[in-house]
Amino acid sequence: MLKFKKVTIISLFILSQLTLVAQNNTNSPYTRYGYGELADKSFGAGRAMGGIGYGLRSSKQINTLNPASYSSMDSLTFLFDLGVAGQLSWFDDSFNKQKNINGNLEYVALQFPIKKWLAMSAGLLPFSYVGYDFGSVEPDILPDGTADPTLTSTRLYNGSGGLTQLYAGASVNFLKRRLAVGANFSYLFGNITYERTLTNNTDVSNPTVIFSWQKIRVSDVKMDFGIQYTHPFSARERFTVGATYSPKNQLSNKVYHIEQHIQGSSVVSSTGDTTKNVPMGLPDSYGVGFTYVKDNKLTVGADFLYEQWKKVDFPFVDKQTYFDNRFRIGAGAEFIPKYMGKSYFGKINYRVGAHYSNSYLKINDKGYNEFGGSVGFGLPLPQLFGHTSMLNISLEYVKVKPEVSTMIDEQYFRFTLNYTFNEGWFRKWKLE
Repeated sequence: MLKFKKVTIISLFILSQLTLVAQNNTNSPYTRYGYGELADKSFGAGRAMGGIGYGLRSSKQINTLNPASYSSMDSLTFLFDLGVAGQLSWFDDSFNKQKNINGNLEYVALQFPIKKWLAMSAGLLPFSYVGYDFGSVEPDILPDGTADPTLTSTRLYNGSGGLTQLYAGASVNFLKRRLAVGANFSYLFGNITYERTLTNNTDVSNPTVIFSWQKIRVSDVKMDFGIQYTHPFSARERFTVGATYSPKNQLSNKVYHIEQHIQGSSVVSSTGDTTKNVPMGLPDSYGVGFTYVKDNKLTVGADFLYEQWKKVDFPFVDKQTYFDNRFRIGAGAEFIPKYMGKSYFGKINYRVGAHYSNSYLKINDKGYNEFGGSVGFGLPLPQLFGHTSMLNISLEYVKVKPEVSTMIDEQYFRFTLNYTFNEGWFRKWKLE
C-alpha cells in the first residue's frame, strides 16, 4: 500500500504540470508551418550525447526514446526525472537581426519496477512547439503581375501553442536480461493557433484590414515500440543495439476558422466555421542505434532516425510542397574517470555529442539543415539509502542553415537542467 501511495503522489504531480510543459519554447518563424518545431525527447545523459537513446540502456536514467530500456533498472529502486530548459535564439534574414530568450519546464517522468523482469514508466513530454511573431510591408501586385511600390500592404503573422504527450509504457526482459521489448502508449493533445492580419496602406485614415484566425485542436493516441539486445563481450564490456518503430496514424482533430473584413473601425463582414477530423497525421518513424560500454566508465553510442513525412496530411498546406522525409544522425560519449573512487570529481559523468538533421518542412520547395554540438555533466548527489541521485547539465549549440540565403538563418544556445531522483523505495528493511 505504501508503494502504491508514493507512485500515486508522483503521478498526480505529473498531471499538475500539464500547462507548464505546454508553454511556448520557441520564436522561430519556421514554426508557422506544420506542427512547428519538433521537440527533442532525450533525457539527461542522452541529451548531452547528441540526443541519442535507441541503444542507451542504463539503470540510473529514464530513456523514453526506446521504451525497451525501462527494464534495465534495479528492481529495488524508483526513478523520478524532472527537466527544465532555456535557450538564447538569434535570427538573421540578411536585413534584420533579432535575439530572444525562452525557457520552461520541459518534462516530468517516473519509472518503477513491477517484477524483476518487468518495469513501467509514465510521464509528460513535449511533442512540438509553435511560437512566432513577425511581419512585413510588401508592394501590391497589379493585374498585369507587376508590383506597384506606391501601393503597399502590411502583413502580420502570429502563432502559438504546440502538442504534448502524456505517456505510459512498459518493458519486459527475456534471455537472462539480454533481450528487452517495450511499448509506449501516449495521449497526444494540444492546440495550435495561427493569426494573419493584412492591412492595405493606400488610405491610412480609413485602412482596409483582413483578419484571419485558425486553430487546430488535437486529441488522439500515439504508439511507440522498441527492442534492445545486449551482448556481453566480458564481465567488463557490453554492446547494446536497439530499434524503435512508431506507426503512421491519422489524428482526431477540430479545426476552427474565423475571417473578418474590417473597414476603418467597422467590421464589414465576418465568417467562421468548425471542421472535424480534417486529414492530419503523423508519419511512420524508424530509429536504430547502439552503445558500447566498458568498465561502467566509458560509453559511446550513435543513433539514426528516419521519418516519412511526405506521406502525411496536414490542414492548410500542400503535403508535396511543405513536408519532406526527415532523417537525424546523433553520436556521443560519456566518461567517468573513477567510477568506484573516493574523489568527487572522479565520479562526475563527462559527456559530449553532436547531431545533424534535415527539416521535415519545405517552404517554397526549400528546406534547411540543422547542425548541433553538445557537452554535459552528470553531478552525483549525496547517496540516499544506498542509491545516488543525479543532477544533469547539458549545454548545446545549434545552427539552422537554410538552403537559400533569402530564408532565415537561426542559431541557438540551449541549456538543460534535469534532476534524476533515485531511491530504494522497494527495498525491504530489517530491524534488529
